[in-house]
Amino acid sequence: MSKWLQSGTRRDLCALLYGEELRGQELKSAIEAHYDGRLRPDRFYGAMEKLERAGYVEERTEGLHDVYSLTEAGERAVRDHHEWLADQVE
Repeated sequence: MSKWLQSGTRRDLCALLYGEELRGQELKSAIEAHYDGRLRPDRFYGAMEKLERAGYVEERTEGLHDVYSLTEAGERAVRDHHEWLADQVE
């Protein structure tokens, strides 16, 4: 597994983006709901920047909003992790 996905937060952000695009605030709200707590903006945007630099996430601007989606490499990494996790849970 890539070192960029060893972080649970980064892995979960990629999982939330699997198969869809989300605005930054929608993505941040979804991860906060999952963790049942607030995620500091610097931690959220830091994680997104690392994922983008690693080639797992793409960002584009739509009006005033940043919109995030997975790259092919990001989708492949999520699928690989899902398969590994399924093998462990069986």
